[in-house]
Amino acid sequence: MNTLENVIQIEIPCLKDPRGSLAVIEGTVLPFPIKRVYYLYDVPSDAHRGGHAHKSLVQCLVALSGSFEVLIDDGHQQQKIMLNKPHIGLLIPTGIWRELGNFSSGAVCLVLASEMFDETDYIRAYDSFRASKL
Repeated sequence: MNTLENVIQIEIPCLKDPRGSLAVIEGTVLPFPIKRVYYLYDVPSDAHRGGHAHKSLVQCLVALSGSFEVLIDDGHQQQKIMLNKPHIGLLIPTGIWRELGNFSSGAVCLVLASEMFDETDYIRAYDSFRASKL
């Protein structure tokens, strides 16, 4: 069973020169092959995204632009993590509840996922999530 200690921030390799920075996600940067990519943008600052956990899917969240907070919850403890650097990814394993909020103006959240979309993989009711952790 995964705990908050299994949620880690990973550094995405960057190449910097006078023309700007280039971040590269390939090879062994992530511990899974990417099967789905999507991004959240134009999220109002008072809106929340996420609000679920996954049974099989692993995700890496990256703040490509701006910032947002990620509340992670393993059913026993919670922690908020601010993402605001495009070369830092937050790797969220299975069985961790996540809620995204406090989006800054212009924030873009990139999500790299280990699986294609499958509604049956989602745990959307917090009470069911908590009950599975007892």
